[in-house]
Amino acid sequence: MLIKTLVVGPIETNCYVVTDEATLDCAVIDPGDESNTILDYLEDNKLRCRAVMLTHAHFDHVGAVDAVLEATGAKFYMCERELETIRTRGAGGWAPPEGTAYYDDGDVVEAGSLRFEVIATPGHTTGGVTLRCGDALFTGDTLFRGSCGRTDFPGGDMKVQLGSLKRLAALEGDYEVYPGHAESSTLSAERAHNPYMLHALEKM
Repeated sequence: MLIKTLVVGPIETNCYVVTDEATLDCAVIDPGDESNTILDYLEDNKLRCRAVMLTHAHFDHVGAVDAVLEATGAKFYMCERELETIRTRGAGGWAPPEGTAYYDDGDVVEAGSLRFEVIATPGHTTGGVTLRCGDALFTGDTLFRGSCGRTDFPGGDMKVQLGSLKRLAALEGDYEVYPGHAESSTLSAERAHNPYMLHALEKM
């Protein structure tokens, strides 16, 4: 499995292209902006985009959704509870396209030969999720390297966020952590050093 990080848009959102190198099936996670950058990468590497998925629906994670879907014909997935984020204008006027598939905790998305498990991790938004594929966690704005997403937007709740951080910390084994912004990390490093995760483990 190959994971390509494309940093897009003015807030430097991490868009991830996850590829099975044997089949060239791929999934795009959080196409927040710069659709040409994303589509050029897919075309240059002859990838078949099977799914576009959101960790949450803030404007900086959805800006290129429509263009990527139109160009690839991929299926689109998000959590239905993120309709609350859209209702409160957190998506900047964007709306889910017709035919959206809504996933939730425990669901599995088969993107060609790739398999993603959905873990509900609200707190930054009402319907935020983490996507697990192999030994990788795509945590959106729930878990950052050494930090976590802010909770002062509509739908945010720090107590709920801490519960989500505790849930991620409780996953067995270690994972590569691919957040919505900034550098990647590992779950073991965040368990050991992230002050928000440590607080969640102590208090929740």
